[in-house]
Amino acid sequence: MSKGFGNMVKQAQQMQQKMAKMQEELEKEQVEATAGGGMVTAVVNGKQRLLSLRIDRAAVDPDDVEMLQDLVIAAVNEAVKKSQDALQREMGKLTGGLNIPGLF
Repeated sequence: MSKGFGNMVKQAQQMQQKMAKMQEELEKEQVEATAGGGMVTAVVNGKQRLLSLRIDRAAVDPDDVEMLQDLVIAAVNEAVKKSQDALQREMGKLTGGLNIPGLF
């Protein structure tokens, strides 16, 4: 095995360790998004898992369930987007801005 190849393997292992640590940290990170002026709030972690959903009583109208559904979807989608943006920022730090297919 050449010295250059061994160095590449070592760098790959270091990057893998950094990625594992980053994934642990992202799981602890939480982002929040609201819809309807705060009537619906979604909290998502850095792995895009929904952790909590708060719905203000004023948003619950039995005659307009569709509006509540739309608010929930909007809040969850925005929270997931914020989480994905945070992931991309962290991956950019790890890879030096290189877009490496298949990492996430």
